[in-house]
Amino acid sequence: MTTKPPAPVAGFPPDSLEKIAYSAVADIPAREPNDINRLGYNVWAWLKDRKGTLEQAIRSAGFRTDLEPEKVVAIVKERLRERGVPL
Repeated sequence: MTTKPPAPVAGFPPDSLEKIAYSAVADIPAREPNDINRLGYNVWAWLKDRKGTLEQAIRSAGFRTDLEPEKVVAIVKERLRERGVPL
């Protein structure tokens, strides 16, 4: 049993690609919490490398939701535009 508190976790700055990507997908309804993590990672990877299209990145995440895929893409694009990310 340990007696020391866990190490503090430093969050990403608000203007980092990681924060932008994960906040863009944070409250999209998903079937499992890990689906949001996969979607956030794929959006981040797309923002970083710009390989393919955003639609392809979202589709390759394997994101499971009750929303239509086009609706998910529209939500993510809208939130990225709000943050000033050029699409």
